[in-house]
This record gives sequence, C-alpha cells and structure tokens, in this order.
Amino acid sequence: MKIGLIGLGNIGVHFGTRLIAAGYELVVHDKNPTAQQRMADKGAQVASSACELASMVEVVLLCLPMPGIVKDVAIGAGNVIDGSKVRLVLDLSTTGPSLTGEIAQVLEKRGVAFVSAPVSGGTVAAEKGTLAVMAAGAKVAYEEIEPLLRVLGKNIFYIGADPTLGQTMKIINNTLYATSMVASCEALVYGVKAGLDAKMMLDVLNVSSGRSFATLERIPQCVLDRGFPLRFTTELLHKDIKMCIDEAEKIGAAMMVSPAARQFLAFAITQGDGPYDNVFPIRHFEHWAGVQVGSKPDTST
Repeated sequence: MKIGLIGLGNIGVHFGTRLIAAGYELVVHDKNPTAQQRMADKGAQVASSACELASMVEVVLLCLPMPGIVKDVAIGAGNVIDGSKVRLVLDLSTTGPSLTGEIAQVLEKRGVAFVSAPVSGGTVAAEKGTLAVMAAGAKVAYEEIEPLLRVLGKNIFYIGADPTLGQTMKIINNTLYATSMVASCEALVYGVKAGLDAKMMLDVLNVSSGRSFATLERIPQCVLDRGFPLRFTTELLHKDIKMCIDEAEKIGAAMMVSPAARQFLAFAITQGDGPYDNVFPIRHFEHWAGVQVGSKPDTST
C-alpha cells in the first residue's frame, strides 16, 4: 500500500520509520529538507509539496505541530485538498475539536474522507510503537486505516463517528497531564526544601495515591539526572491546555484548576522555556525555593 506522510518532526520521523519497516511504500513531505532527506535515506519517496504528495497517493497522513498549520496543509489552496488522487486524510496531530470539525466539513464537500486520530505518549512511545491513539471519524474510513494505526500505536481507541471527539479526548488528556505535572513539580520542590530526598519521594508517591504519569515517567526520567531530554515542548503543552480551556468555555464547562497550570506554563514561555521539554520549567520552582530536585550523576570514577 502506498501512503503519504506530511510532517517529519520529532514524532513524524518515527511514524515514517515504522511505516517503512512495516512494508508500506511511503511518500513524504516536510518543509525541512534535512528531515525529508533523513526519510529518503530510509527508502521513502519525497514529494516537493503537499499537493504533489496528495496527487501521488490516496491516503494522506498528517503529523503537524500547530492547528493553523494543519488547516493550511489540509484544506488550504494548493495543498492536500487540491491533490488529484487523495480520497482519505488521517490527521495524527493535536488540532482541537473546533478546527477539526471545520476541516472535516470542507474535505467532506470535496468527497475526501477524514479521520482525526491524535496520539499520546511522546517521542519514546512513537519510536517503540506503543502510543495511545484516539481515532474518530466515519466507521468505514476508520476500518480502512486501522492497520496503519496499529503500526504506530498499541492502545487504539475508536471514539466515534464525530471526528471532533478524538480531539476532545486528546486535549482533556494533555490538560490532566499538564496540571498533574505542574502540581508534582511544585510539591517535589517543597519536599526537597523541607528535607526529603527527591527519589525517595517519588518511590513513595508511585505506590501511593499521589502518583501520576509525571511522577511515574517524566520526572524520574528527565529531572532526577538533570538531563531534561526533549520529549514534548513547553510551548506545545501550553497550546494544548489553552485549547482545552477555550473549548470548555465554548460549551459552558467550568474549569477552575487547569488555568493555574496554563498560567505557569505561559510564564515559563516568557522566560525562554518554550522550545525545551515541558518539565524543564521545574527550575522556576527550584529557583524560588533555593533548592534542586535531583543531581547530575557522578561520572568521575
């Protein structure tokens, strides 16, 4: 099966690699020539534009960083929607329910099926193929691309026929992560300031009711050794939580706790943390308290 993939960033590169390894004939496009060449070296064919790609394949996958980019690539003039061959678009990005509904309507009018399937798990899960996938769209279209999704993820959920519902589920997930991550960071800094050992606190939390993905995975892997490897940027997480709050307000669902986490992430971005991993801003809590959670490993021996 010949398919197209637009977007070869931190997540998209793993999607392309896994699809090629699974035997799919892949056509790719990205504005970054280095990213395109990286996939070409693995056996992918490169298209010069989104429209050219959509004129070469029937199924187009999108993995793009911002909702506005998704809209432009999917339904902007001279892009995917104007491809001569495309008949199904699969959006793996976090685009948000409102914009997803708009894109779905435009594509439907042009006779192009649309499935929205945002993913969760970060770069490590993308590389391993263990992502959670929240797919929504017409059942017949979902059934066609389900084999593709099972190459990319482990936990595949069909949310329903309304393509906006997968996006709603995704931004709820990311908002819960953001709030628990910010709360975990400030709590751990308080504990260190009070005299507790950071690793011991995590060991206790992770077998107790205070555990979360932040305490189980992100903080142990990224903060304790002060490595802060890039898994998901602060600016992207802020984008998702802001989107969730905005969408909730549109339908009259009050959110009281999440805005505090959004505000902290917004502050971190003003301090230059936007391009860094979303746990990197723990450094502000540390600075205010005058302590540090974890330390670099001793490599002198």
